[in-house]
Amino acid sequence: MERCEALIIGGSAGSLEVLLKVLPDIDPLLSFPIIIVLHRKSGKDSILIDLFAAKTELNVKEIEEKEKIVNGSIYIAPPNYHILIEMDKTFSLDASEKVNYSRPSIDISFESAAEVFGNNLVGLLLSGANSDGSDGLKKIKKCGGKTVIQDPKNSVVSYMPEYALEHVKIDEVLNPEEMADFINKL
Repeated sequence: MERCEALIIGGSAGSLEVLLKVLPDIDPLLSFPIIIVLHRKSGKDSILIDLFAAKTELNVKEIEEKEKIVNGSIYIAPPNYHILIEMDKTFSLDASEKVNYSRPSIDISFESAAEVFGNNLVGLLLSGANSDGSDGLKKIKKCGGKTVIQDPKNSVVSYMPEYALEHVKIDEVLNPEEMADFINKL
């Protein structure tokens, strides 16, 4: 990897706590965007955005259709939409059927990001209860990107990172305490 052009993070059950721990320590002068895809219940609330925004100086926003990806911003996938990244580095929202019982699907977002950012992408998979994210990490690896998971031993729900560890060549296994430092050095 020459330089990180984007960090994409996926997570489900137990990952919110990790992100709330990591966000305050991320460098506010970050030179790339962070895209977060969490399995979340649908609703018209901005609680998650407000919660993250209170923890970081970076701009935090929910992804909108055709929005241009800007460095130094944190983008949160809205509930009930798969997130696709177009070649012109804009977002596309897709309401097709659920994948791995989820919409947004981590796999779909990771695979889409891998096609656009190639070997300048880092994918980080956090705590969760199903196998979503593993196929996406495989695609990131295939495109030359970096694959990272939360240490299953330190995950609230270890299934998601454990499954990835068994099925994908993982570059880094991190505890939540190590994640901000890792991100800041990308």
